[in-house]
Amino acid sequence: MVKVGPADVAPSAAVKFVGAGTAACIADLLTFPLDTAKVRLQVKKKRSAVNYRGVFGTITTMVRTEGPRSLYRGLVAGLQRQMGFASVRIGLYDSVKQFYTKGSDHAGIGTRLLAGCTTGAMAVAFAQPTDVVKVRFQAQARSSTHARHYCSTIDAYKTIAKEEGIRGLWKGTAPNIARSAIVNCTELVTYDFIKETLLRSTPLTDNLPCHFVSAFGAGLCTTLIASPVDVVKTRYMNSSLGQYNSVLTCAANMMTKEGPLAFYKGFMPSFLRLGSWNVVMFVTYEQLKRAMTTANHSCTTTQ
Repeated sequence: MVKVGPADVAPSAAVKFVGAGTAACIADLLTFPLDTAKVRLQVKKKRSAVNYRGVFGTITTMVRTEGPRSLYRGLVAGLQRQMGFASVRIGLYDSVKQFYTKGSDHAGIGTRLLAGCTTGAMAVAFAQPTDVVKVRFQAQARSSTHARHYCSTIDAYKTIAKEEGIRGLWKGTAPNIARSAIVNCTELVTYDFIKETLLRSTPLTDNLPCHFVSAFGAGLCTTLIASPVDVVKTRYMNSSLGQYNSVLTCAANMMTKEGPLAFYKGFMPSFLRLGSWNVVMFVTYEQLKRAMTTANHSCTTTQ
């Protein structure tokens, strides 16, 4: 009888679910300042009281005018978002993919795209309020006299629900579903494809160097494709009540007043953040899956 080792045991859906959420939280902790800089650049208008210049210029300006803690404003909501959002969209991806292939290990590009869209939409429906609060926190500047200011994460949830209704917490769901579907499909499918290609065509094994290259490539492709939707989503979610009639109005307003380049505002911080986030998340996720599966296998064999 051949002994089955931990490396031969596929991680369970529960391991993937918990591992994805945990890995995403670790990635958020390390890259959150870049995400905050991205949001500030995306919501910046042509005539703004504070002049942000580039990624590191924005970070420097924020530290100088608002203090270092401003870079992590909205972190609590961000971590809440990742535990719900990433656990579903990444952790359930393989399970949904197998559901569509009826248990087969061979999934075509269409099946992978469908699985990515499905888990992406599920994640937004579940975790949208946390994303709204995170964006509001990141966008609010201390120096802005007319901006809404929230005392805490709980206060933000309560204030938004009170002033804008429960629907306010799901504001921007449509563009966020579109963005999540695009990000999820590009990110996960690209990671899958690059990883499989590297394992099949290069001497790399299923280990850290392979995971690093695959994650970096996935981050670059995702940023290029998802940036326009991400900018519109951020603008719309951060808008005041009645400022835009719809997501399309927001996009049209940006096009007419700021031009097509407005859809790629904050591209560099988006790439820096998404590229580094993907590397940290996927590398951590792969290691967590392996460690948790090994621990689970060890517990099972000793019983």
